[in-house]
Amino acid sequence: MLGDIMKRFINREKERNFLKKEYQKKEASFVVIYGRRRIGKTELIKEFAKDKSALFFLATEESENENRNEFRKAVAEYINNPLLANSNINDWETLFKYIIDSKPDERKLIIIDEFQYIAKSYSPFISIMQKIWDNILSNENVMLILCGSIVNMMYSQTLSYDSPLYGRRTGQIKMKQIAFKHYHEFFNNISERQLIEAYSVTGGVPKYIESFEPYSSNIYDAIEKCVMSKESYLYEEPNFLLEKEVKDVGSYFSIIKTIASGKQKTSEIAAALEIPSTNIPKYLNVLIDLDILEREVPATESKPEKSKMGLYRIKDNYIKFWFMFIYPYRSYIEMDNTDFVIDKIKKGFIPNHASFVYEEVCRREYMTALVAKNTWNFTPTRIGRWWDRNDKEIDVVAVDENSDNIIFGECKYTNKSMDVDVYYDLVEKKQYVNWKNSTRIEHFVFFSFNGYTDKMIKLAEKEKNVILY
Repeated sequence: MLGDIMKRFINREKERNFLKKEYQKKEASFVVIYGRRRIGKTELIKEFAKDKSALFFLATEESENENRNEFRKAVAEYINNPLLANSNINDWETLFKYIIDSKPDERKLIIIDEFQYIAKSYSPFISIMQKIWDNILSNENVMLILCGSIVNMMYSQTLSYDSPLYGRRTGQIKMKQIAFKHYHEFFNNISERQLIEAYSVTGGVPKYIESFEPYSSNIYDAIEKCVMSKESYLYEEPNFLLEKEVKDVGSYFSIIKTIASGKQKTSEIAAALEIPSTNIPKYLNVLIDLDILEREVPATESKPEKSKMGLYRIKDNYIKFWFMFIYPYRSYIEMDNTDFVIDKIKKGFIPNHASFVYEEVCRREYMTALVAKNTWNFTPTRIGRWWDRNDKEIDVVAVDENSDNIIFGECKYTNKSMDVDVYYDLVEKKQYVNWKNSTRIEHFVFFSFNGYTDKMIKLAEKEKNVILY
């Protein structure tokens, strides 16, 4: 099963098709691929290159000189020139000329993985690569792929306006996590509940999913063996991710921990950390770029970017789980008191974590599926949730700015069937939502993990503007 996971490349068809089109071009192609570690970048590249004549080079954190020597050996093998492997060539340009001059009639595929390490050890390397592209590669029958897993560094080195490589690329791929709608494809014979609960911890990171797959029948076994084990890479994963991306790890840790505790406003975060509010945005923006956080505003806000109702939430399921259930109890885990920690997780996992992940799945994926099926005769332009300053909240609100239509919804991840009280409570709360109050056309949608009572089903049959998912 595990061997098949990466072969199937679940939910990566878009990326594979893009690379295929770039490779089939008649002119030179230059693609940048980046994204967090363990997201599947290298596997994607290897799968793409497996039936092609490709030079694949994995850069290391060694010196530029060591990387160049290893690259020379890779070039020698690629062009079948043993003498080159032992030569004293000490410049990158000459090595790339060797590649171009060999097999002149073939489309050449050059892949440098973990590209950022070379430039990290030798900053002029970015300018060297710019000259190589401009003077050697850009007019040849070649496809160049630069791939990296340190997001901030890859962006600054290859994509930002200040980079010498800016404007050279013909395309880029930022690898994202697997969407929940494809999550079941990783497993055999697993229930919807098990899928939700596993996704609540692993998110859509393929490597994490692969670790959890043998224990998919019991989420707490998976957590104990894959996360709480001090030998597991997941135990230290948040530390590792942040240490690779940022310098002031302690400050970022403190901010994520504070948000995980429920303080989501900039002012609340600053107050909890006892620092000025003006110091917070620079950290938040970096964490957003890393896909760890996201800024959320009520779906009814007409100018989201200027809204004062913005909240910051942890977007990454694993990071959120780790900061809620592992980080606070690390001293117990270090003392091998895992029974105590597992008991804490069992009590809080569903109500404080998995149920909120389920809500997010409802908003992002189930709602999108309903819209795609033309459930309504309009298309919402914004789908999210809603809240006000008085702690009133609605799980799902979708608005169509091109009409007067608005959808209100609630999500329940419990062992009980949803009853009509949820509907009447939503009818009460929706009156506080200020959006086209005098003209709006209201619709309702409900998501219940354990179905609906007969009363709720009859109500939906009677009220034609009510959808039960």
